[in-house]
Amino acid sequence: MDQTLYFILLIALCSVSECVQRQYHFINVKKTWTEAQRHCRENYTDLATVDNMNDMNELKKSVNDGRVWIGLQRMNVDKWQWSSGEPALYLNWRSGQPDGRDEKCAMMRNGEWHDSACSNSLTFICYNMNSGLVFVNQTKNWRDAQSFCRQNHIDLVSVRNQNENQQIQKIINDNHISNDVWIGLFRDSWQWSDQSNSSFRHWNTGEPNNAKGDENCTVIIQNALGHWNDVPCNDQLPFVCHEDKLILITENLTWTEAMRHCRQNYTDLVSVHSDERQRRVMNVVKGASTEAVWLGLRHSCTVGFWFWVSGETVCYQNWAPGNGTGDEDCVSAVRSGAVQSGGDQRWISRPEHDKLNFLCSRYEE
Repeated sequence: MDQTLYFILLIALCSVSECVQRQYHFINVKKTWTEAQRHCRENYTDLATVDNMNDMNELKKSVNDGRVWIGLQRMNVDKWQWSSGEPALYLNWRSGQPDGRDEKCAMMRNGEWHDSACSNSLTFICYNMNSGLVFVNQTKNWRDAQSFCRQNHIDLVSVRNQNENQQIQKIINDNHISNDVWIGLFRDSWQWSDQSNSSFRHWNTGEPNNAKGDENCTVIIQNALGHWNDVPCNDQLPFVCHEDKLILITENLTWTEAMRHCRQNYTDLVSVHSDERQRRVMNVVKGASTEAVWLGLRHSCTVGFWFWVSGETVCYQNWAPGNGTGDEDCVSAVRSGAVQSGGDQRWISRPEHDKLNFLCSRYEE
């Protein structure tokens, strides 16, 4: 195919739309949180996890009036995590930090990190897929800054290594900012039932407040926005389960065998079209037994580009350095795409005859 024509088609086919990654099921039977969790795990995937407002809006469509359980539960230990859901593997705390019991959000000062009360009003930095790092010269508390970034860009910035930390400090210096700046690091003690890293929270004003001293589980309340409250886990309430679209198969197969298995038992090998779906993939493949997991990516030696076998165009890119170029070795073996199950979980090019775990999609796109 003429390369100019290919890129014209690529621009025409690429879309920013994204499907909800889970199917939600409202169960109108009253159970405790633990009983609801057991029911969901036996009949679906787990108690409902919510990644973003798209998920939240989809979930609300299935829910009747009243309070209903979702899968968020308070644990005993606070954990630092990125707003994007990525694990906090790199940390750059100033000596003696973090030092505040109630300071649960992180800000940057002179290239080093400090914990701070999330209610403080600071400027902040967002991440955008197209323009990279975006400094926002407005002061907001951490949650409002997170909402602003998610609505206008992608999320509050994650800092995964020293190089990225230096890039952020350069932006702060270039904008002559002398004040502290929010980054996307926060901690809380809440964990999803399916062990998802999702950092999305949709608490009602003043919640969670643990008013009764044992309010360790989460309900959706039926106000206009479907906000959340913490309540005792032994309350008897209806609940929402989710059925995940992404299924990790821990059998080791070649890429072609994996594609055949997915098409016979589910829909297809998974396609990844956005940061949102990549985060879901990252959560799921943590349970893999191989260092990489097959995706539905295939390289065409005839025309020299990558494509999804489900038919979608490769618009979103998440390749590890040195991978995903059109210049692949087409002599020894056809190349297929996999996602690393550890590290920064980028995509890599592998010979199709390698035997790996693989990721299937349960539903049609």
